Amino acid sequence: MNPRRRLISAISLFAIFLIAGCAQPTRVTGENVREIWRGRLALRIESDQPQSFAAGFELSGNARIGELVLSSPWGSTLASLNWTAQTATLRANGIRRDYDSLDDLLTELTGTAIPIASLFAWLNGDNAAAAGWQADLSQLSQGRLLARRTQPAPAAELRLLLEPQAARDNPPS
Repeated sequence: MNPRRRLISAISLFAIFLIAGCAQPTRVTGENVREIWRGRLALRIESDQPQSFAAGFELSGNARIGELVLSSPWGSTLASLNWTAQTATLRANGIRRDYDSLDDLLTELTGTAIPIASLFAWLNGDNAAAAGWQADLSQLSQGRLLARRTQPAPAAELRLLLEPQAARDNPPS
């Protein structure tokens, strides 16, 4: 796999694991309720050539409609994923790719299906079962999450450090 494809795959895999993370969402009242999770993530993939990646993230929405933005330590956008029930879009390195669904986008980029509904359940503190995945929600109240994928290979480990609730409620201007 060429380096660019590996980078896009790693970013996409981070996005997937990020969605799998556990967080305490900021709730916005009104007609269009949206949950927002922000913080830092680190991902390690135990492939033939182990890979590691770290990024900032902002995730909003749910399994049916949402957006995920991954950023560098300097604040520049590395990739963004947007999805609805009908379509999903990946933007990275000035390239836009459209898919029929978030499942299709994630499956093509990672080579495996991702349990999106379970991932959002984890975000809401529900330790929902997902084949091959295990989420540790025990430190959720401290803003920390550890999620591991054991099947299918390669194994992966995601660590999330979430921004404190007050920082998410009052973002800097």
